[in-house]
Amino acid sequence: MVLITGATGLLGSCVLKRFLETGVEVTALKRKDSSLPSDLNQKVNLKWIDGDILDIDFLTDSLHGIETVIHAAAMVSFDPRDKELLFKTNVEGTANVVNACLAKNARLIHISSVAALGRQKGVYQIDESATWVDSPLNSSYGKSKYLAELEVYRGIEEGLIANIVCPSFILAGSDWQKSSAQLFSYVWQEKKFYSSGLTNYVDVKDVTELIYTIYKHSDLQSQRYIASAGSITFYDLFAMIAKHFSKRAPSILISNSLLHLFATLEEIRCSLLRSNPMITRESVKAAGEKFVYSNEKSIAELGISYQPLEETLNRCCNHYLRVYSTNK
Repeated sequence: MVLITGATGLLGSCVLKRFLETGVEVTALKRKDSSLPSDLNQKVNLKWIDGDILDIDFLTDSLHGIETVIHAAAMVSFDPRDKELLFKTNVEGTANVVNACLAKNARLIHISSVAALGRQKGVYQIDESATWVDSPLNSSYGKSKYLAELEVYRGIEEGLIANIVCPSFILAGSDWQKSSAQLFSYVWQEKKFYSSGLTNYVDVKDVTELIYTIYKHSDLQSQRYIASAGSITFYDLFAMIAKHFSKRAPSILISNSLLHLFATLEEIRCSLLRSNPMITRESVKAAGEKFVYSNEKSIAELGISYQPLEETLNRCCNHYLRVYSTNK
């Protein structure tokens, strides 16, 4: 039996569906205030439980009879007001998951991020052998995921069987007010600006398949895999999405210095209005940089085949065209 944390999230919900399709019995952990996906609340091999990964006693009790835990629950935020909760959720929450797995002798597949690999000037080709170096290019989110990985490695030293998956920017048809899906909303609204950097991307289905493949390799342990299909400039990515939406693509290049100024002003504005900023100084730290994450290990060792970007965008954009009115 498998337990999935963060089962209602962008990635967690896709992982949940993949495991249910293969007949695996799943216990899905969600917060009390999270709504159940309408297409998943009546599956016979699915059990939903409400709880919090910060509650170690609850978490340990929940692992009774569980063989594998897929830890997809995490907080993604670049808002400086969320920093304390960000570290508490991602680091302490992961430590709790590790300790519960050790207590119940369960295997762990931990979902991390390429942000946990760190960024530094002069090193632009990054693979799984990368080690964290403190750098102004790293975000608090990235550091929280790096520290979470340290908890997993600590568990491995104590006898835990665990593997780590590090996705790049995940592309999915989801709620475009949340997480990486906001990129599609940005283009839909015909925003004008783009930065000079590039992004590494991956289809949510490919990340899901990588996780499932690791699960099927029951003898695999202590490995870290990057899940990334490729890289593309923001200008080209925005243009491709805009074409699918029949919208005007962002066409004004904004300098890095001006982008950081806008981010500062946006933080101030949202602090006064108590709203969520669209960009922050944290989220634009690496703007203009061109880091590329290697997917060679996942291809060579696990046989993962990544979908072409055009196919991914076609599926995602068709989802948004169905769900959201063109009048919005």
